[in-house]
Amino acid sequence: MHQYHQLLEHILSHGVAKSDRTGTGTLSVFGYQMRFDLAAGFPLVTTKKVHLKSIIHELLWFIAGDTNIRYLADNGVGIWNDWPFQSWLKATGQSDAYPIYTPQWRAKMAEFIEQIKTDDSFAAQYGDLGPVYGRQWRDFGGVDQLANLVADLRANPDSRRLIVSAWNPADIPVMVKSGLPPCHSLFQFYVANGKLSCQLYQRSADVFLGVPFNIASYALLTMMLAQVCGLQLGEFVHTFGDAHIYSNHREQVATQLARQPLALPQLHLNPAVDDLFAFRYGDFELQNYQSHAAISAPVAV
Repeated sequence: MHQYHQLLEHILSHGVAKSDRTGTGTLSVFGYQMRFDLAAGFPLVTTKKVHLKSIIHELLWFIAGDTNIRYLADNGVGIWNDWPFQSWLKATGQSDAYPIYTPQWRAKMAEFIEQIKTDDSFAAQYGDLGPVYGRQWRDFGGVDQLANLVADLRANPDSRRLIVSAWNPADIPVMVKSGLPPCHSLFQFYVANGKLSCQLYQRSADVFLGVPFNIASYALLTMMLAQVCGLQLGEFVHTFGDAHIYSNHREQVATQLARQPLALPQLHLNPAVDDLFAFRYGDFELQNYQSHAAISAPVAV
């Protein structure tokens, strides 16, 4: 994963200090690209432990068209919890009582997530993020983009229109109320010599916390599509708009850059699955993943 380390180093060397929506502050570059040969191994960062379980469940959640965090909560995945929890605190007038990331805030979030898991009406009201990724992938103004993508890959793999967009301007105001407008906003597929490649355009990227998840998620999606469409693996191309390191992640980045990358693992898919929408968590097996210890850092909400 030297490509990822090179991105971190590039931002540290060439980044510009910028303010941001969260008030945290970033070091930022604009316009950067990484390429990963998917036949060379599964691109899961090794210089810190990355939680693949969360990546798989989140991707299955997107593919299902789901936008409620209940599925994620039921499966022990908390990567989307901060935004609906903060929205709930604000909606119920409790924001001042629970300053972010304090022990009291964390305890209250645990109560919130437990209620999401056990109370249907509460989950329906406060667990839904609005028309974010899954909705746009499966119902963009009535269009099932993922189903169309699979059909087009099978029928016309040379098409230059193998595109899925999560960026729906009409829905952005609704997304903002409950979370974030899509950061990984558009992706395109390309078939050459029987190999499937994917290019993601990511408008905004938290490079320390988010990007390792994004790389693995879109690599996995490419692998799933290649299997169900009878194609071999090509490249994952990751193209960025604003790629940034938050000011409160600088120490963690230094720790990670001091570590040596290890060999890439392999990810095996259940070969019996030939329908993109039929994959389940048990259909994936990660092998030979060796990594350095996890590095924790706060999420900028």
